[in-house]
Amino acid sequence: MKRYQLYLASALLASTAFISCQNDNESFENKAYINANSKVGSILIKGSVTTDSRTIQAAIAQPATQDITITYRVAPSLVDIYNAAFYDNAIVLPENHYELPQPQAYITAGSVRSTEVIVYFKDINLLDREKVYVLPITIDNANIGVLESARTTYYVLKGAALINVVADIESNYLHIDTWAKPAAVNDLSQITMEALIRARNYDRQISTIMGIEGKFLIRLGDAGFPSNQIQVACSSNFPSADSNKGLPTNEWVHIAVTYDSSNGEMKIYVNGKVQSERSKSIGKINLAVNGKDGFYIGRSYADDRFLAGEISECRIWNVVRTKEEIANNPYEVAPNTEGLVAYWKCNEGGGNVVKDHTENGNNLTAKSGTTLKWTPVSLPVQAK
Repeated sequence: MKRYQLYLASALLASTAFISCQNDNESFENKAYINANSKVGSILIKGSVTTDSRTIQAAIAQPATQDITITYRVAPSLVDIYNAAFYDNAIVLPENHYELPQPQAYITAGSVRSTEVIVYFKDINLLDREKVYVLPITIDNANIGVLESARTTYYVLKGAALINVVADIESNYLHIDTWAKPAAVNDLSQITMEALIRARNYDRQISTIMGIEGKFLIRLGDAGFPSNQIQVACSSNFPSADSNKGLPTNEWVHIAVTYDSSNGEMKIYVNGKVQSERSKSIGKINLAVNGKDGFYIGRSYADDRFLAGEISECRIWNVVRTKEEIANNPYEVAPNTEGLVAYWKCNEGGGNVVKDHTENGNNLTAKSGTTLKWTPVSLPVQAK
């Protein structure tokens, strides 16, 4: 269906260009046009990207015999043209999300290309990912004829998949045998740990997410404890058993745990909402333990405590993330965000090594003798 729509859109634009050529004798006159490979430029709405920019350049077929001035303008009314061509329901990009500070360009005598004009996009991360925005920019006037079929360019902003592949760790795990930079995750007076998971089942007593048994570990289940309820296993396990706090199967769930040693406050978040909280100090957290008793994703104490499902976006912070920060960034964060000390996206799509996207370089490796499975996904799921 998408291919058919693309064909129709291309045909419509092509027919428009053909009619314009017939009406304007465009084959015989030296006219200005926007020099681009495509009429449409795409910009993705991502939580980690706040600004972007694009350059616009005009051109003519034959060298100019005199200096040419070209002026651009934003043309909101042309969104209807875009929607008709691409069978879309886009809306114009709000004014507070773009700037066209210098709308004029120049082609000097003897040249065929103009100076560049820059359009700036800002606060992209604040746009609604469920909507499609279009910013049409057109040649408003020029002291030369304008090729109507190439007078306008459209910048399209829309949400797209932030995660395209994830790691399947059923009967497997990820581990660091020797930390490259152990100081990054040692002596933590504050900590936030996050992961995005999709479990097929909770058919074992304990399913492990990540951490170190007895020190600071996020897992599901325990003896006398629901097998699908989150538990933080440390010197004093938390919370109490509660059958109403179980996680679903075959659904993506974002999990986060925060802890502050100064007041002992610990919270468990599920999909950005506090599920459990308590106040009990367990001292500072040290995760950079080398060897078989160290840090794992998908294992604790024994190999059979794996997570039967997929995992992505595993993070460790040396700060307590706020409720808003946790809720707003389940699918992606910038690797250089302040406080982020380990970031395993689990999106390699091949091999048995999972990269740490922070500058600390504490990469993970799958269980020896196994092949890590990779699953194609499209997250977040777009509304239909």
